[in-house]
Amino acid sequence: MTGNVTLSMDDLRAVTAFAAVSAAEVLEIFEASHPSDSRPRDAIDIARTFAQGARRTKLLRDAAWNALKAAQQCQDADASQAARAAMCTASAAYLHPLARSTQVRHILGAAAHAVHAAELAAGDAADVATHLEHAARYANPTVIDVLCRYPLAPPGGGRVGELLRILDRALRTERQIGPQTID
Repeated sequence: MTGNVTLSMDDLRAVTAFAAVSAAEVLEIFEASHPSDSRPRDAIDIARTFAQGARRTKLLRDAAWNALKAAQQCQDADASQAARAAMCTASAAYLHPLARSTQVRHILGAAAHAVHAAELAAGDAADVATHLEHAARYANPTVIDVLCRYPLAPPGGGRVGELLRILDRALRTERQIGPQTID
């Protein structure tokens, strides 16, 4: 796939809303260890405001950068992943209309980071398939339609990249994620 993808503002709002719900699921992981740091929450809130009809402004970009800085300052991996989910949420509004596999990160990045945060927080007892299934349920038909306009998620990216590809395959084919899809 080469060229451009057609995206409407409604498409961007749907993708951003999906990302916000995904990241909000694990926000408490970050806030439990960093109760006075509002940067991830701010990123999610600003993204939600956009998803509900506000203009796409520099505030979204600034919120994404601030959430990334919060993630980078974390000592604990689960909180860092939760903050990265928030960063991806604010970034989702800037999904580019380029038919490149890397753009799938704008669509599914928040969900993949959120699943990884939950996985890390749960430790060995993590039921990853359940977390993936839960994340996939938030993807409405518009999100899936937008996803299908792009090539498959790219290789690499460590555990988050692996989770991204599992979600990508599941949402493109059938909305069922089971233990057999976990590589």
